[in-house]
Amino acid sequence: MDAANESSEGSPFILLGLTTSPGQRRPLFVLFLVLYVAGILGNGLIVAAIRASPALHAPMYFLLAHLSFADLCFTSVTVPKMLANLLANDRSISLAGCLTQMYFFFALGVTDSCLLAAMAYDRYVAIRHPLHYATRMSRTVCTALVGTAWLVSHVHSLLHILLMARLSFCASHKVPHFFCDHQPLLRLSCSDTRHIQLLIFTEGAAVVVTPFLLILASYGAIAAAIIRLPSASGRLRAVSTCGSHLAVVGLFYGTVIAVYFQPTSRYEAERGRVATVMYTVVTPMLNPVIYSLRNRDVHGALRALVTGHRISAGDS
Repeated sequence: MDAANESSEGSPFILLGLTTSPGQRRPLFVLFLVLYVAGILGNGLIVAAIRASPALHAPMYFLLAHLSFADLCFTSVTVPKMLANLLANDRSISLAGCLTQMYFFFALGVTDSCLLAAMAYDRYVAIRHPLHYATRMSRTVCTALVGTAWLVSHVHSLLHILLMARLSFCASHKVPHFFCDHQPLLRLSCSDTRHIQLLIFTEGAAVVVTPFLLILASYGAIAAAIIRLPSASGRLRAVSTCGSHLAVVGLFYGTVIAVYFQPTSRYEAERGRVATVMYTVVTPMLNPVIYSLRNRDVHGALRALVTGHRISAGDS
């Protein structure tokens, strides 16, 4: 029995992916390849445009550049392996590879969450304290917000991986997912996972819920300020500056809550895969579209980037 367990412990995991039907693999490969390339190009162009254009050196765009970079990396943690597995017969991944993928997945996901909170605070200061915006959202403050987001996310992810690395896997190694997520792995483990589940759920909930509560508080204060504005045009202008961010927050948190805010015993693989596709593939692809859709500054910077025309801060 011990020899069998030891042998199973050294076996790689098998990622079952999005489908087990051979006929569906090629169409899914084409679909997700298009979505992945669109997300990479969109987020890459946003980062390049913000770096190249002096007109986009405001705090809001500084934070957006980091969000786009995090999204670019976030989708690259899982999608290339998923695409390879849709074409290959060998869908195995080692335990070390699984934990590495999980580490960067959670680190970049929490970075997204913290950056969305920082962007909500930016909108709050812009609308509630416009006269103090330059000092409250100085480059030093923005750098501190971004640095905190990256630091908190990596500390959280390291704790997560240290807990997962203690588990034993002596039964099935077939993961009903397209990447190594902690929910299906916890269900495969033959260790007692109750304490690890409690720690992961409470600590993970704190890291994700705290930014979400900060976003809600920021928009509560913004709503109160908008209601007090004397003109309808002023209220409309204030709301329009927040619309893009609210859309991204809704997409991100809606799917994250659907997947992770439930006990492992209630986890359903099919529903988990669908929701995970939304925030690992679809949301990072849509973010550049949402943020640039009605933004003239971003439009101008992207045109300048594509045509090679150098623009100044006064051109926008």
